[in-house]
Amino acid sequence: MALSKVDLANQVENILPETLGGTGASQFPAQFRNIIINGDMSIAQRGTTATGLGNGDSGYHTCDRWRFNEDGSPTYEFTMSQETDVPTGQGFAKSLKLDCTTAQGSLASSDTLRIWSVFEGQYLQYLKKGTSNAESLTASFWVKSNKTGTYIVELFDNDNTRQISKSYTIDTANTWEKKTITYAGDTTGALDSDNGASLYLIFWLGAGTNWTSGTLSDTWTSSTNANRVVGQVNLADDTANNFWITGVQLEAGTTASDFEFLPWDVNMNRCQRYYQKSYDYGTSLGTATSNGVVGKSGNTAMGTTTSEIVESATLLKEMRSAPTITVYDTAGNVGKVTTVNFGVNEYANETGSGYRIGTKYFAIQASSLSNLATSFSCHFTANAEL
Repeated sequence: MALSKVDLANQVENILPETLGGTGASQFPAQFRNIIINGDMSIAQRGTTATGLGNGDSGYHTCDRWRFNEDGSPTYEFTMSQETDVPTGQGFAKSLKLDCTTAQGSLASSDTLRIWSVFEGQYLQYLKKGTSNAESLTASFWVKSNKTGTYIVELFDNDNTRQISKSYTIDTANTWEKKTITYAGDTTGALDSDNGASLYLIFWLGAGTNWTSGTLSDTWTSSTNANRVVGQVNLADDTANNFWITGVQLEAGTTASDFEFLPWDVNMNRCQRYYQKSYDYGTSLGTATSNGVVGKSGNTAMGTTTSEIVESATLLKEMRSAPTITVYDTAGNVGKVTTVNFGVNEYANETGSGYRIGTKYFAIQASSLSNLATSFSCHFTANAEL
């Protein structure tokens, strides 16, 4: 019998890391065989477009759980966006796109360009990495670019500084192609059973000679940077270059199964372990709005020029770790809250911040008030990304 969305959501909430172990990959719940969260690029809580990404811009910008990453001091710039350009007839509605807006014809030796998804070790114990029974992993994905040639996809074991790189080829320009890559199980180096960053799936898009001057390490080995990205094309060498990807799946075994589609709300629920916001979905950070604000109401004067108001808030779901809280007043100013005095005078731009932050609850502190206030309101983001 097919599971309803509510049933699936409940199963997501109830899966604990310790239940994911066992003696075989078949014990991993069949409906969550894909290690990737948001592989169909359907969730983009932060927004759908981020421009000018280059030096110093490593981070999460659009599609949840997909990080733009650079090293060195690159001069390229990219726009990262969630798009509706998808392979025909495959069931996907969204893709992740990178568009080169400032070219860098030759990358400096330490420069990199890549996107990745990263996973907690406590969810991967069923892979039995570091034992003689280590499971193989198979990655499958749909990709498109005008830049044909060789690309590298790497698995990186952060706990033991080990890696394995495999190449694939974009054969035809501007055409969606499905790729499948299998990585042998690694019998060396167990993954930590905790909530830290243990395993990365890295899609390389460019790298300098520090990363490309050796021999591609296509079997598991201790990481040597020169051997990680040998043969990779440079997506940053022309402003005409674009790269789209969707349908990313990583699963135990040596064959790729059909992409595992989860209901949108279940996918969102999984993403919110790492990132949440009080703004409505589709409302950009810093938007001037009172819809969905949190805060404190009251009719008793509580603020002076030296006092504060503190009120607790509840996170939408328990997060991976105590998150970084950023607050915005109703005018959209970051690090600020909006105070009200007896429901009459409203003051934006008062200082506010997260306070006593935990994985389920936190407080918002409106401090050093410049005006008397009986209540305050604000939006927040909570970031517990790896």
